[in-house]
Amino acid sequence: MLPLLMLLLSAAAPPRLITDISHSKIDIVYSFAGAELLIFGAIQYPGGQTPDEPPDIAVIVRGPPEAVTVRRKARVAGIWINTRAVRFETAPSFYSVATTRPISELVNDETAAIYELGLSHLQLSPVSSDSSDIRTFEQGFLSLRRREGLYSDDAQGVELTENVLYRARIQIPSQVPVGNYTVEIHLIDEGKVVASAMREISIDKSGFERQVSVAAEEHSFSYGMLAVVLALVLGWAAGLFTRR
Repeated sequence: MLPLLMLLLSAAAPPRLITDISHSKIDIVYSFAGAELLIFGAIQYPGGQTPDEPPDIAVIVRGPPEAVTVRRKARVAGIWINTRAVRFETAPSFYSVATTRPISELVNDETAAIYELGLSHLQLSPVSSDSSDIRTFEQGFLSLRRREGLYSDDAQGVELTENVLYRARIQIPSQVPVGNYTVEIHLIDEGKVVASAMREISIDKSGFERQVSVAAEEHSFSYGMLAVVLALVLGWAAGLFTRR
């Protein structure tokens, strides 16, 4: 009776995700040209029974949230000026998602919104007195972040081996913002998230770049004055050189 009970309990237990990442800290130095983050691990099934059908995995790398204002320009009396603006309060500074299949084939819109699976389901928290064209501003913002390399999605970015091992490669661009990042891994079965795991990454400046950044934050006035003086000196030196 006891072995049968243990077997039933084991069968009812949810699977687990065992996950690791190639970097827990990324240093940005003067020669930093980007990095590749490898997320890998295994699915631990209850009772060791591997399913016949391949599972689905979604991997999300998310940077710290920030407030962003998106402005729209229009031509007024022959001059291009800002006519409207929408502020997004919780826009991720970096967002990349990789999945085994297109997200629309994995979950419904409600589940995608809960876990923020995919660019179209990000909760940006727009602030505007007129909500008639907020969606247009959202699309413009997402398009801009894509061009900058800060937002991306890959519908076939997760590789599975024998329905147990998984791995995904996320490209970190050279202009990535500093801060604490999270890596979310979700196991999806029949449209539901049945297991999740999370890791953290620190991206920060190092060496001379960090010293300059700290100086700019702690001594902003002196740093600004020094930058102005340096620009004037370099401009004067360039003019003197060209005259010769």
